[in-house]
Amino acid sequence: MKTEKDMEELDVLGESAESEEETEETEQLQMPDYEEEILKVIRSNASPRMMERNLSDYHPKDIAEVLPELTDKERKKLYRILSVPVLTEILEYGSEDVTGGYLDEMDLPKAAAILSEMETDIAVNVLREIERGKRLLLIDAMDGEARREVALIASYDEDEIGSRMTTNCIIIRENLSVKGAMTELLDQAARNDNISTLFVVDEYGAFYGALDLKKLIIARENEDLEPLIVTSFPYVYGHESIEDCIEKLKDYSEDSIPVLDNNNRIQGVITSQSIIEVADDEMREDYAMLAGLTAREDLEEPLKVSMGKRLPWLLILLGLSLVVSAVVGVFERVVDQLPLIMAFQSMILGMAGNVGTQSLAVTIRVLMDESLTARQKLTLVSKEIRVGLANGFILGVISFVLVGLFIWLVKSKELLFSFAVSGCIGVSLLLAMLISSAVGTLIPLFFKKINIDPAVASGPLITTVNDLVAVLTYYGISWALLLNVLQFVA
Repeated sequence: MKTEKDMEELDVLGESAESEEETEETEQLQMPDYEEEILKVIRSNASPRMMERNLSDYHPKDIAEVLPELTDKERKKLYRILSVPVLTEILEYGSEDVTGGYLDEMDLPKAAAILSEMETDIAVNVLREIERGKRLLLIDAMDGEARREVALIASYDEDEIGSRMTTNCIIIRENLSVKGAMTELLDQAARNDNISTLFVVDEYGAFYGALDLKKLIIARENEDLEPLIVTSFPYVYGHESIEDCIEKLKDYSEDSIPVLDNNNRIQGVITSQSIIEVADDEMREDYAMLAGLTAREDLEEPLKVSMGKRLPWLLILLGLSLVVSAVVGVFERVVDQLPLIMAFQSMILGMAGNVGTQSLAVTIRVLMDESLTARQKLTLVSKEIRVGLANGFILGVISFVLVGLFIWLVKSKELLFSFAVSGCIGVSLLLAMLISSAVGTLIPLFFKKINIDPAVASGPLITTVNDLVAVLTYYGISWALLLNVLQFVA
């Protein structure tokens, strides 16, 4: 039988156990501060060998994030201590412009050796960020094969899919046995680590198909390779534009897709990581254009360049805004005799602009699919108009009731006058939202038809056009109904 003392001891043990559990949970929740640890290692007085060994415990990405925190002297110390393969891994995690700056801090042979080790597409992007004179020296100092691969990728324009490819891939002949293919794989894997898919060429070097590594591993070594090859594997041509290729690339969940020249020979591959980056860049560019810009802006971009991108659009929008103001001036008699309606102008204009921008965003997203038929485009227009009509009806009815009650109870106007004004607002809201939905859909479709990027149908442009539509609708209905039919004067 347990005594009172035993019970107290059990309580103490239970509290101790709970305290230990809470401490363990707290420790698990606290993420280690790798940045501080790495900085401490680099700034220590340890020997180069010991420092290299200590830094090998950290992921290259964590070390890359620390580089901006180091002084020039500390970075140069790190460049001397770490080997070329390790530095390459670290620098591949940085953005190309920053990596170019780090290479500028190194001696020429080491910088060239790092570029030779990098994925070819990354090396090309880094070289583009380096001053021309230094760039040519670095290319000359790179090893022969890497220099040829860099020159190949650099030969493509930045808007061509070939500029995003890498030569890191395995290419084998189609007339090999399984054993022969394995031998070729082992030989090429020493130079290329992108081995999940093997690409097969015919006797003339033309692309024939692809082979999954898993199928090759489980096949019998004396079997013929032909049954294992997928000859319907997707591919793109290097000179195709990135925008045209994006949908094709996204439709396939392959680790890599071959890039061919005009003679159907494999030049390199687009990896899944590159596909994600390409799609992200295109979305960023479209987003910039929605804001009325011509490309994604950089924090370090010169003032004149940023102004040059924005000013043309702002001048167009200024012209349209003057037209909107002129239209309001036409209805000066309405504003003069019924000043109350001015209070609700911003609501009509704001809702019309919002609806138009929503339709624009939906339309641009749909238009990324290059295979859309005319029937599908008509379906899109019909759907957006129906959505605008339905939403406009609901919001119009709500506005009719709430605005009518507000004018009647708060502004102490007559019941008929209050709901006549709110009726104009409700009908104007319905028509403005309906027309704005159509405008937000038809303008990008028109631009697409005349081979202009639909993202150029920017948000500010749609909003200003819809302001014009809303003003005409609102003041036109108010003039016709309130002044001419009911003959109200505030």
